[in-house]
Amino acid sequence: MVPGCEDSLKYRQILDYVSQMKSNIPIILLAAGQSSRMRGRDKLLEHLDNQPLLRRQARLALAVTDGPVFITLPPAPHSRYDALAGLTRPILVPVPDAAEGINASLRQGFAMLSQNSKAVMVLLSDLPELSEHDLKKVLQAVDVEAGNTIWRGATATGKPGHPTVFAACHFAQFATLSGDIGGREIIAAAKDRTVLVTLPGNHALLDLDTPEEWDAWRKARS
Repeated sequence: MVPGCEDSLKYRQILDYVSQMKSNIPIILLAAGQSSRMRGRDKLLEHLDNQPLLRRQARLALAVTDGPVFITLPPAPHSRYDALAGLTRPILVPVPDAAEGINASLRQGFAMLSQNSKAVMVLLSDLPELSEHDLKKVLQAVDVEAGNTIWRGATATGKPGHPTVFAACHFAQFATLSGDIGGREIIAAAKDRTVLVTLPGNHALLDLDTPEEWDAWRKARS
């Protein structure tokens, strides 16, 4: 073998091994929203990869962590529960006050975390271009000993997006959130301790909120 190539091969093998490793960071998958702009359709039940979007996102989360996966949902009965039937590992978390907005889901999800959790990934369920590789890349960037406290997916042009990992120092702040602004204030206050992880294209931000957006996106993919 050419001198130096053996070390290069070993390095690539190590990188491949690391890329296959699962994290143990818990994931909160937010899926209690109302799809209010879909005019009677539920965007989380739109089919992608031969399955409802919600089921696809749940399977992505299960594929990248050995930690618990919590899925916040509207109160039962609701068709989103049917979309998750047969997935045994996720913990389904009904949100009685889901109509309040995303912060009700965040409060409920963060309340499920163990006191031993050092970080958690918050994953939106309506981002159809996010991949297993994207989630792994964000999780692999997490280093709770390095002084940073938030890790966020970003677009190829550097615009912050999703998913987002929060270190445990932020957990208590989510217990007092209200309304529908998400964790924006928490993220803004920790701007200097935030790491952006570049993902392909617009994976970190693309969501589809109307039937027309779904139709246009499907047409562009075909």
